[in-house]
Amino acid sequence: MKKGIHPEAYRLVAFKDMSNDQVFISRSAAPAKETITVDGVEYPVIKLEISSYSHPFYTGKMKFVDTAGRVDKFRSKYKAHLEKK
Repeated sequence: MKKGIHPEAYRLVAFKDMSNDQVFISRSAAPAKETITVDGVEYPVIKLEISSYSHPFYTGKMKFVDTAGRVDKFRSKYKAHLEKK
């Protein structure tokens, strides 16, 4: 590998699918504020809304995912602009 091109914080991270609580370990440089213990080892955790464990392409099941209330957030953020029209 070429030296000096990889981030210093590249480490093992636990990714947690919040729709079904599945956890998988991978390498990442993404910042994490929380930690989780998996098989007795503590990892930084990155929370995901959707992953291959819950995505319809991989599961074969169609479901509507709006855990963050994105439509409501959009409407409240742009309420004044939408009312002018």
